[in-house]
Amino acid sequence: MELRRVVITGIGTINSLGHNVPEYFDSLIAGKSGAGLITRFDASLFKTRFACEIKDYDPEKFGLDRREAHRNDPFAQYALIATDEAIKDSGLDLDAVDKDLAGVVVGSGIGGIETLLKEILEFYKGGSVPRFSPFLVPMMIPDMASGMISMKYGLRGPNYATVSACSTSNHAMSDAFTLIRMGKANIIVTGGAEAPINVASIGGFNAAKAISTNNDEFASASRPFDKTRDGFVMGEGAGILVFEEYEHAKARGARIYAEVGGSGMTADAYHITAPHPDGDGARRVMEEAIRESGLKPQEVDYINLHGTSTPLGDIVEAKAIRDLFGDHAYTMNLSSTKSMAGHALGATGAIEILACICAMEREMIPPTINFKEEDPAIDYRLNFTFNQAQPRKVRVALSNTFGFGGHNSSLLIKKI
Repeated sequence: MELRRVVITGIGTINSLGHNVPEYFDSLIAGKSGAGLITRFDASLFKTRFACEIKDYDPEKFGLDRREAHRNDPFAQYALIATDEAIKDSGLDLDAVDKDLAGVVVGSGIGGIETLLKEILEFYKGGSVPRFSPFLVPMMIPDMASGMISMKYGLRGPNYATVSACSTSNHAMSDAFTLIRMGKANIIVTGGAEAPINVASIGGFNAAKAISTNNDEFASASRPFDKTRDGFVMGEGAGILVFEEYEHAKARGARIYAEVGGSGMTADAYHITAPHPDGDGARRVMEEAIRESGLKPQEVDYINLHGTSTPLGDIVEAKAIRDLFGDHAYTMNLSSTKSMAGHALGATGAIEILACICAMEREMIPPTINFKEEDPAIDYRLNFTFNQAQPRKVRVALSNTFGFGGHNSSLLIKKI
């Protein structure tokens, strides 16, 4: 069986750096921080009182009617908003495509946690009869963003969600890539969505000592590869892409942003939250994505790093890159855009593959901002693109995501 080629023909996002792709790209290149004090709830009692929230968010402002907004948790709202942009951007005439061969694979790491939290708190306010919303379950489950997109656009092909913590949307896009390659679909709407800025998420990640508590310097608290890093900064939003079979896209004259060349998936099999200290899983996942693409490691120009600003994770990822790429590691550009957009958990892979497209489109590498002090455990011969965007033509880019549970995923895209 001959494997088919897969290309990206539409992109959309909503996140802390922008309400759409152009705003997001502009913010990336400008090195803008999306961090601010939490407005969604009173965080005064929490160890962390800041996050990368979507600014000025009103679902009706983004085209969702009141009923649609009421019946969707914020994570699904974000997915619908980003999907609308991506499909419009793709130029697809959905009335002219075979919808049996058009599907949706959109993941979420924690799904409708906001809805679940709200309903439980309402229950414990008391009353003689337990009352729960009939929409609790469909608003809570992580697959509902994918389901709502399918129903809204009548896409009847493969339809499901992936859940693998911070690797979620990279796994979703890897599955979309495989489905189209194998002939099970011509078009897949794919990516991830997350809305984790609430008391349960912030409290839980505080207890796990995973997020920064640098409230005095919240705008620069996400500082990957800096000696003073103390955890990631929570983000939110969605990244949605239209993956399409190459001949299908070419026949309709579609604009092609990039070709999906390969994907890698490995496990650390080590610890529930910590990465394996030797970086073997991280190294192998990049190696697998490159091998599947048919390219050589020396052809990679840019890696969008997982780079969460955690004490252990940043060291391990840098080591894995050096081990895999050898001397070429010092000629590539690397950057962690989480330093700007925060860490949107299950949505982060899709938001960050868009950063790779930004690098290709703008011929500029988005920076890793907030770097001040060197860590003796990190090799700074690696070009982390600190503090300022750098010009570079990017033909081949990798995007890494590593999740709690030891999940590793890497996606490779290339210019046609």
